[in-house]
Amino acid sequence: MNKLNITWDGVYDSTGYLFSFAKSLSAAVKNSPWSELSEDIIATSGFAFRMWVNPELCPSAMSIWQFDRQPTWIANGGLETTYAGCYWQPDNVMEQARLDVMPKITQSIDNGIPVIAWDIGVLEWGLLTGYDDKTQKFSTLSITGAAEEMDYALLGKREMPMLNVITLTDKNAKKNEDIIADTLKLAKAHLNGEEWCENIKGLDVYPVLTHFFEMDDTRYATCWNMEYYLGTYAALKWYARKFFEKNNLSELAKLYNTVYENWNKAFEIKKSTDLAAEKNRKVIAELLMEAKECERKAVELM
Repeated sequence: MNKLNITWDGVYDSTGYLFSFAKSLSAAVKNSPWSELSEDIIATSGFAFRMWVNPELCPSAMSIWQFDRQPTWIANGGLETTYAGCYWQPDNVMEQARLDVMPKITQSIDNGIPVIAWDIGVLEWGLLTGYDDKTQKFSTLSITGAAEEMDYALLGKREMPMLNVITLTDKNAKKNEDIIADTLKLAKAHLNGEEWCENIKGLDVYPVLTHFFEMDDTRYATCWNMEYYLGTYAALKWYARKFFEKNNLSELAKLYNTVYENWNKAFEIKKSTDLAAEKNRKVIAELLMEAKECERKAVELM
């Protein structure tokens, strides 16, 4: 087994719910020759600013977007990739797509860089960290932290028939000022809901989530899915704040400090208090409404 020694260590996850694609992308960059971009890439690829919500809080809303946009978004942050996608196709088509991407996977691992892939341990994004042609197995790192093995033949054919593989190949020549300018454009587009998605997106997510805390029916406010949503967005907003701080965009950094703190407080309240109590739900609703106003102001500055 040609295996890399990769863990999630060093990828900051303030809630334990950092979106699995963003976490996998950051970890892959951290374990590449361009590790200095490992925090920035979550913001510069736009994922720190993307919000999606399913009307019934289905967690799968997080993983629905135009997958073929991934290389462009990552290139925005200064990195080049290869990308392979094949979805819900006949077995022979899926198998050929798997065979076609195998040299890219093995080359990346030979270069010391883990590979981002969908559904390699649980039905989330994770990393391919090794390969063994004799046993025809990958070593994998699941978002749960489990380091396991998976048959080559299962790539793209495990729980969901969807092959989605990204390898990092190089750093491009994009200047930092251009990265900042394009990140602001991308962030604004995501917050304004301009990207395709079949779920509610952008700033429109706020009234949907807030409504769940204002309802007399508390089943949505109290369910685990709500913890997942709050924890996911709180963790992502941290990276948005970090990016603005690093690049001396003080007004945006100040706004996103409030955005992050409010999401994080809402998450902690969800975990630690009884949301059957109206007063506790009201606090979360107020925190989210203030965060929305901050992001609305941020859009005007972008």
